Amino acid sequence: MAFEQDVWIPLTGLGKEVAAGKIKSIDDVLESGRPIKEPQIVDYFIPDLEDEVLDINMVQRMTDSGRRVKFRCAVVVGNRNGYIGFGQGKDAQVGNAIKKAIDDAKLNIIKIKRGCGSWECACGEAHSIPMRVTGRAGSVRVTLIPAPQGIGLVTGDIGKKVLQLAGVHDVWTTSSGNTRTTINYARATYNALQQANLVRKGGQN
Repeated sequence: MAFEQDVWIPLTGLGKEVAAGKIKSIDDVLESGRPIKEPQIVDYFIPDLEDEVLDINMVQRMTDSGRRVKFRCAVVVGNRNGYIGFGQGKDAQVGNAIKKAIDDAKLNIIKIKRGCGSWECACGEAHSIPMRVTGRAGSVRVTLIPAPQGIGLVTGDIGKKVLQLAGVHDVWTTSSGNTRTTINYARATYNALQQANLVRKGGQN
């Protein structure tokens, strides 16, 4: 990661401000509302970011020159401490598709609001989410419900991967729609976490 930062030559105004030290944290970047167009900006501020490949599919398309095959990849990135991103990438090579998906996920990084919204716990620690939130993607609808400490992540494997990388430890979930669609389930979970940022009271960062 340090090597990538050493050779990074920023191309955008935001990237140049980051490299020049004018912007001090990823929170400052996100709060500015300016779009992140260089994944190196996220690498610069969150060097401990982890990535998890959720799904790889082969996509075929007929063209005048014949059948063309590409791989579509879905990836989630996070630091297990409040930052999460979801992205997709497509390429003729699996490795390139994964890299594109990771970069896309970094461009979609968000900071989530965590807290203790369960009336059964009320410990005041940031182990769950502050309140019930719902996310949608395609036909899939995922609702995250605050849970007391020790419950763990009561969801499927894909939901667990997203929530673990986000730094959420206890939550109940309900879902509907075609939940076997990995990409939509992961995106719906990500979108639900994003909704938690709209909470003004009752949660913690």
